[in-house]
Amino acid sequence: MQIISLVFLFRYNKFHQAAFANLAGEITGRIDEKYNNIEYYFQLKNTNEALVKENLRLHQQLKENYEGPDIANKTVTDTFLVDSLKKIEKFVYREAKVVSSSIFSQTNYLTIHRGAAQQIRPNMGVISPQGIVGTVISTSQNFAVVMSMLHKQYTVVVKLKNGGERGKIEWDGVSPSFVTLRDIPKSAKLNKGDSIVTSETSSLFPPGILVGTVDEVEEDNSSNFYTVKVKTATNFFNVEYVYVIDNIQYEEQKNLEDSTHKKMQ
Repeated sequence: MQIISLVFLFRYNKFHQAAFANLAGEITGRIDEKYNNIEYYFQLKNTNEALVKENLRLHQQLKENYEGPDIANKTVTDTFLVDSLKKIEKFVYREAKVVSSSIFSQTNYLTIHRGAAQQIRPNMGVISPQGIVGTVISTSQNFAVVMSMLHKQYTVVVKLKNGGERGKIEWDGVSPSFVTLRDIPKSAKLNKGDSIVTSETSSLFPPGILVGTVDEVEEDNSSNFYTVKVKTATNFFNVEYVYVIDNIQYEEQKNLEDSTHKKMQ
């Protein structure tokens, strides 16, 4: 009888009918909001994968990936055209998912779900969407191990984005958020927040990829070089997806350099 009374009350009384409609709408809205949040959470994986694919496509179109032989006569255009025949392409990107990683050891590594079957081999550079990560050192058919930039033996040639002075990045084994830049001459102009990027002399990375930003500059009175504390662009605490960079001219360059060194010995 109470239910019947409530039905009559809400059906024939406009004030109570409106109040009930508002209450029902509020409850329905909250339920829909919770459902949408849950659905959005489970869609994040697909969203992330789609973003990785899109970033890969954009990386492949960067003009830094193409490098032809130097010629005396050059034709200059105001727009860079991607070489559809791949005659001068130098760097190719392949996306990969990180399946394991370490950051608290003195020798940190990542394992990615790409291997020899997917054309991954040692001596390939690895970057995140934010900056460099490390270098591939070994592979199986479907997996590869990457030496992280947070490794005591890892070094990479970099440069100041503003001045162009070159140095090398090392890790002191202390914080996963900072690395050390050495061999920057004191004649260079350095300020906190300046960008450190990859150099043209690196065979692993295209030039201009962000490595990190200057956090602190230490003057060593016993030398003519700065010791620079650099905050890494990559957040090694939450790396999920990376891009493996294939320098398709690497073998040619390495073979030439090795044969030349042997002749000079």
